[in-house]
Amino acid sequence: MSDSRGPSQEGPLAEKRMNDRLLMLADEVEQEITGVCREIEKTAFFNHQKVLAAFHEQRVSEAHFRGTTGYGYGDLGREVLERVWARIFGAESALVRLQIVSGTHALAVGLFGLCRPGDELVAVGKPYDTLERVIGIREAPGSLAEMGVSYRQVDLSPDGEPDPEGLLAALGPRTRVILLQRSRGYEWRSPLHLEAMARLIDAVKLRFPRVCVVVDNCYGEFVETREPCQVGADLVCGSLIKNPGGGLAPSGGYLAGSAECVELAAARLTAPGLGRAVGASLGDLRLLFQGLYLAPHFVAEALKGAVFAARLFERLGYEVRPGFADRRTDIVQAIRLGTAERVVAFCRGIQKASPVDAHAVPEPAPLPGYRDGVVMAAGTFVQGASLELSADAPLREPFAVYLQGGFSREYVKLGVLAAARELEASGGPSISR
Repeated sequence: MSDSRGPSQEGPLAEKRMNDRLLMLADEVEQEITGVCREIEKTAFFNHQKVLAAFHEQRVSEAHFRGTTGYGYGDLGREVLERVWARIFGAESALVRLQIVSGTHALAVGLFGLCRPGDELVAVGKPYDTLERVIGIREAPGSLAEMGVSYRQVDLSPDGEPDPEGLLAALGPRTRVILLQRSRGYEWRSPLHLEAMARLIDAVKLRFPRVCVVVDNCYGEFVETREPCQVGADLVCGSLIKNPGGGLAPSGGYLAGSAECVELAAARLTAPGLGRAVGASLGDLRLLFQGLYLAPHFVAEALKGAVFAARLFERLGYEVRPGFADRRTDIVQAIRLGTAERVVAFCRGIQKASPVDAHAVPEPAPLPGYRDGVVMAAGTFVQGASLELSADAPLREPFAVYLQGGFSREYVKLGVLAAARELEASGGPSISR
């Protein structure tokens, strides 16, 4: 016997709430963002073509999903995956490994592989919090600074734009690596778009052709139609539990770039003389191939969700970066909430709308590698997977929350509406006005 009332609406948007002002506002926002979402779909179509062409070129077969154990010698599937990866990212070579535990680890492998005692590392803008101890900005055993690598930082403009002349003036004969961060990290600024990155790299290579440009590519993969290697970067690094893992990769990270840079990184990841020849893929190769294949779609869904969040919170009176119609180069949506209490409330709303651990209550806490206490909402199937819907923030000025991911636009919408409800309940601006 059927129920004429239809399915019940349990959870963060219960049936009794379905006809309120927030839902009406959400419908208006959906209409406003239609054109922006259509452009995102065009980029996804292009990137799907690029991925499919790489799979065809390398003749990906079921036999490549079997993986290896132990040392991982002769892992044909791993070798094919890395050739596919290099083709998609416009690189000569790639290293795609489960043994890389995070984006920070991938970057550390690259930086330690390239730098030697007496070299200088120059960062354009402030690096992500977890890299500070890797570099030695904050003291840590085993850092680059402890190894004798000096560090210099060239600040971005308040709008997040790089200063090519200022960077060139900072470079010298000891400069070995320039570090660029594509995403905003926990900074209230614009991310580094590929057009600006290309101009910066061109200026550097004209004067300092032997300097290696390394890009932290986390959160940026498949957002635009090109990747940093295609605008001149020597090495890009990222995490498989973010964009390129397509939500299926259980762990891992990657480096892609020139053959020389990747080989140096591989020697650091394993050992000199072993390099990329070892590293068992276990039973997860199918997930890595399939996740990469699906990644352009899931990135597009996350972007459409971010656009919805940006416009909704603009309409609610909050400052957002980027604006809903602004060009994007990463999946991160920053929302300036103004107080620590609102940041925590937002994250609690996202957690309540999560499929996993929805009953958990996010609380600020110290995390390894971070300068300040951090609050995180991540009811994800893979721990810390940022392509699944998550939100996090350090509890410091300007008290902005950073929202990213979501396998479907609808899932992001549910989470964002739950966060807006939680904000109102905690004393934020009234939605019913």
